[in-house]
Amino acid sequence: MRNIKVGVIGIGHMGRTYALQLDKGLIEGAVLTAVCGRNQQLADMKEQVTGNVQYYQDEDAFFQESGIDAVIIATPHFSHPELATKAFANGIHVLVEKPAGVYSKHVIEMNEAAEESGKVFSIMLNQRTNPLYQKLRELIHAGELGEIKRTNWVITDWYRSQSYYDLSSWRATWKGEGGGVLLNQAPHQLDLWQWITGLEIKRVHAFCHYGKYHDIEVEDDVTAYVEYGNGATGVFIASTGEAPGTNRFEIAGDRGKMVVENNALTFYKLAQSEREFNATYKGGFGMPESNRIDVPVDGNNPGHLGIIQNWIHAIVQGTPLLAPGEDGLHSVEIANAIYLSSWMNQSVDFPVNADLYYEKLQEKIRQSSK
Repeated sequence: MRNIKVGVIGIGHMGRTYALQLDKGLIEGAVLTAVCGRNQQLADMKEQVTGNVQYYQDEDAFFQESGIDAVIIATPHFSHPELATKAFANGIHVLVEKPAGVYSKHVIEMNEAAEESGKVFSIMLNQRTNPLYQKLRELIHAGELGEIKRTNWVITDWYRSQSYYDLSSWRATWKGEGGGVLLNQAPHQLDLWQWITGLEIKRVHAFCHYGKYHDIEVEDDVTAYVEYGNGATGVFIASTGEAPGTNRFEIAGDRGKMVVENNALTFYKLAQSEREFNATYKGGFGMPESNRIDVPVDGNNPGHLGIIQNWIHAIVQGTPLLAPGEDGLHSVEIANAIYLSSWMNQSVDFPVNADLYYEKLQEKIRQSSK
């Protein structure tokens, strides 16, 4: 069976990493065939790549002339849907870097193009390969926690200094990136928040602070409150201005609570349903008995390589995708709802009005300093 010929477009930090991993043969059944990027990026790549690779600066020539079967898109956020749609039009399988895009209207169009093409479409949601989060999802979907009451994720260990934002003029601008911590650092947690619980968000009320800790125009501190369809509530807190920061995901349910922190999963399991205890207990100040269980988690976390390998296996063998490209819409919609609520200073229904969000984003872009 021949190797899948893979191209990489966008060879900044992550794109270069993917290209070199392919060139080193770290992905079974795939070979690096072509890369597309700016002139200096290409010059740097030529010094590092050992295989027979074609180099392009023009994206249309890259898609139409390189002969690639599949492409990894690692360009700036705004271009992800446009480039993916071009690839599908040329009969090419796609793996797109997160986020899927900046605004849901564009991402929906990309997903429609993917479905029409029939090509294998995945997204780099590499945290889904973490056995810790896989185990948490497995337990919740198996009903071990019962009906979910509340979710709370504090993800503030994304610290960034001002020098990080000063690396490029497009960074941390509405025009260049389309957002801050929600679109750049936290898409993985926004995805896992939804993927693990399976809960449907009904309403969002959020507060974003723009340039609170840095000289930037986008948000670097966020607190969002959501209401779920089953009556549960959730809070999501993210920041790039706290040190050392916290990464703690807590889910409370009728049968106890589960906590992920410091690379460990802990289940505080109730001996009895809380709702049942509440209705039958007659002793006043009592509460259900609970036991702490340190849940064993087995397996390695292949991260980015795991997503790429899964995508190649899906192309060659029909293996189910761990991160279907269409799933990228979820975190974009959540981010869009958080932004819109903050901008309008009110609760917004979910999913967000895609046209209204696009209109408000364009206002931000027109006011962008870069």
